[in-house]
Amino acid sequence: MVAMKMQINGKAVEACGGEFFGVKNPATGELIEQVPRGTEEDVAAAVEAASSAFAGWAAASPQQRGGVLYRTAEIVRQRKDELAALLTQEQGKPLAEARNEIEGFAHVLEYYCGLAGSLRGDFIPVPGNGYAFTVKNPLGVCAAIIPWNMPALIMGWKIAPALISGNTFVLKPASNTPLTNLNLASIFGEAGLPAGVLNVVTGPGETAGEGLVRSPDVRKISFTGEARTGKRVAELAARGMKRVTLELGGSDPMLVCDDADLESAAAGALRGRFYNCGQTCTAVKRLYVFESIAEEFTKKLETGIRSLRIGNGLEKNTSIGPLNNRHQWEYIKELTSEIEEKDSGRIITGGKVPAFKGSDKGYFFEPTLVSDVPGDSRLLKEEVFGPLLPMVTVKDLDEAIEEANSTSYGLGASIWTKDLDRARTGCEQLNAGIIWVNQHMKIAPEVPFGGVKESGFGRENGPDALSEYLETKTIMLKT
Repeated sequence: MVAMKMQINGKAVEACGGEFFGVKNPATGELIEQVPRGTEEDVAAAVEAASSAFAGWAAASPQQRGGVLYRTAEIVRQRKDELAALLTQEQGKPLAEARNEIEGFAHVLEYYCGLAGSLRGDFIPVPGNGYAFTVKNPLGVCAAIIPWNMPALIMGWKIAPALISGNTFVLKPASNTPLTNLNLASIFGEAGLPAGVLNVVTGPGETAGEGLVRSPDVRKISFTGEARTGKRVAELAARGMKRVTLELGGSDPMLVCDDADLESAAAGALRGRFYNCGQTCTAVKRLYVFESIAEEFTKKLETGIRSLRIGNGLEKNTSIGPLNNRHQWEYIKELTSEIEEKDSGRIITGGKVPAFKGSDKGYFFEPTLVSDVPGDSRLLKEEVFGPLLPMVTVKDLDEAIEEANSTSYGLGASIWTKDLDRARTGCEQLNAGIIWVNQHMKIAPEVPFGGVKESGFGRENGPDALSEYLETKTIMLKT
């Protein structure tokens, strides 16, 4: 097997220590590829390459930088099927979802191409003191540490605004899913991105990840992952006065009112929870349903769940693939066992490891709906990354909002109703960075995205993301 290499200074390189680690297919357990086990020495080389490339890239016009992003998006779209198949093999999601993610990556790049001409400062008359100008300058070397659940899309969210703003970049992919990221990085080179502008270092978080955060030449860190690691990133970054963006996941509530379109709401809950096998930061992780419509809604949702076809993401008609890794698989099994052992809920459907040809080789678990979940359940208090959906009945909107706000997370939330006053109340009172009305989990590159409370701070996507990668210099002119 030929090992895939890291991307540093426009070249494919091995790790300085000469070590590798394997990437496995979560549906079959088969070894797909080996990649270099990067060390702090490799991180230093990547940061040095990015530092050397910074002056030239920053001097290019935003339109020139946008041209590179646009050509990259073109090539990515041409290779969509090839990239999607690779993403499915290393991450596990069905091919349709993988294609959607690759297209999303290209769309993010195209969106920021369109913002290239908006990178400008302000002109401010100052009575008695002439005029002031503001200039927007890139930060320098920026870096990102990304997770395994949406590796292509999240890569795009982080590098596109950084590169269009004139920064150079070092990316540390998740160890479970580095292959698509490495392939996408090589496409930037084909599209004309100068050597050193984008570098990818593969390896474990305790070496490659911490090396990036500790590097004195990295001026900005963008991290997506669990809250505990995010706090560690923030702590280390503060020592070097680095800018930080943290997207630390969530436990998104979905509120279904008694006047909601139940067909639409059930379909929204189905996709919102079980897309990517429930491994999405903004997935529906807690379901609050008005008592008066709970029975009818539950039947519709149960029917939808039972229609999902579990299997290898590469197989035709698969609608839900495996969990990405053994840790997540064991965690979901543990939570399900606790429901039965502690009598802390009623499993309506699912709740088992499925049995089909080849299922014993992958991390498969049935999509599961649980009702009568008590308020102190781990299903409601923790961020459950997997195909478990707890449902709680509530009397009214006030109770639903109170329960929805009862966790330490605040990434997303949705309210399903035909009543504009109820929708407004939900939008005003739900503690979340993004709130949907009669939909869930839709995130366009035009829309700022991020959380509150322990879901992190800073914003990705939209024009707001540009400010995360630019510094404002004020110039006072006396006339």
